[in-house]
Amino acid sequence: MTRILLLGLLLFALLLGGLATFNAGWLELAIPLAVYLLAGFLFAPERINLTVERRVGAERVAPGLPVTVELRITNHGPFIRELLLRDPLPGFLTVTEGSASRLVSLKKGQSLHWRYTFTGQRGFFQFGSLRAQASDLFGLLTVRQSLPTSGQILILPMSPRVRRIAIRTRVTRVYSGMIPARQGGAGIDFFGVREYQPGDPQHAVNWRVSARHPQALFANEYEQERVADVGVILDARRRVNQLGANLSIFDESILAAASLSDAFLASGNRVGLLVYGQFINWTLPGYGKQQRERILHALARAAPGDSQAFAGIYIPGRLFPAKSQIVFISPLLDEDVSPLVRLRAQGYSLIVVSPNAVRFETAALPQNETIQQAARILSLQRRITLQRLRHAGVQVVDWDVARPFEQVVESSLSRPPAFMRAIGVGNAP
Repeated sequence: MTRILLLGLLLFALLLGGLATFNAGWLELAIPLAVYLLAGFLFAPERINLTVERRVGAERVAPGLPVTVELRITNHGPFIRELLLRDPLPGFLTVTEGSASRLVSLKKGQSLHWRYTFTGQRGFFQFGSLRAQASDLFGLLTVRQSLPTSGQILILPMSPRVRRIAIRTRVTRVYSGMIPARQGGAGIDFFGVREYQPGDPQHAVNWRVSARHPQALFANEYEQERVADVGVILDARRRVNQLGANLSIFDESILAAASLSDAFLASGNRVGLLVYGQFINWTLPGYGKQQRERILHALARAAPGDSQAFAGIYIPGRLFPAKSQIVFISPLLDEDVSPLVRLRAQGYSLIVVSPNAVRFETAALPQNETIQQAARILSLQRRITLQRLRHAGVQVVDWDVARPFEQVVESSLSRPPAFMRAIGVGNAP
């Protein structure tokens, strides 16, 4: 019930009681209420006529860096005795200096210069409107209006630099890169010996082999190194990443996706990003710095969500070239093993980077015997799940998020696993 309605009912009750009982005291009590209501109506605010100009100090920043917002509000209407201004901000932004709300008075033609500073973590926000509320001195009558503004802020995720990730796909592209292609040509590593061809450099001649064949001259051949197609899949299902009311491991998965994408692009590979959660968000594959920006923008906007259609892992095969490299980033459920093994059986080279949700959640809970016992059971189940993937020929990185990601990746993915080196996985000649 609004204040003015409550006061009106009380005034009506006092007047009715005074007339019914012929008691002047009731009428005397009604006089202050009548004056109070009359003053509220006399000084009630008229229609709001404000314009807003906004300037955001930066539209693209790293997490934790301060951003200053400057607002200029001009009153083109009558005098407003009490004006409450609020600039709504999302939860991932925190005001560190000034305030996102102001209570002021504005005369006709007067302008207010307003400034505040905020910081935030990964996310994207577009400033839509400034909320204005004008009221009389007693707060009886209010006029509300949303004042349109423009501006946006994009806070990109952290992407620790990983120096090298060794991958070996069955199919490579035609451009020079860093992935052994299992084809002879220009390169560094020795590949084989063939007959000398006109135009071969003299230092490539293998004199020892040529000495055994007086009628022919032989030259060393080196293994070509090319680029590959890499698909990074980020698991954004809420039931996998949300571990409690205020506990989520999704930001760690975001960090891993940003860091790996940057490393693959820095090696010259063609990289695409698939965010798999409430819906499928697909960033088309590309090369270089522009593709890095596209992927970072997609990761900044990514948020966990649930969908019955995507409750389990279903990866459209048409999005990724056959026999290319796929990197799946997820805390993992036991039911995810089967679809990942099917991907491996289809010829894809598969890397699974799994933030350890058991250790992450355990660190946030009270340390008692019951919780430690439950953590040991869950850790054993997780170890079995990861072992099933390894037995299927999947490279698995079990990431304890308490350790820096770049250290874990460089120790785990700096060279191909033993089974891939043994079979010499590369491009078929």
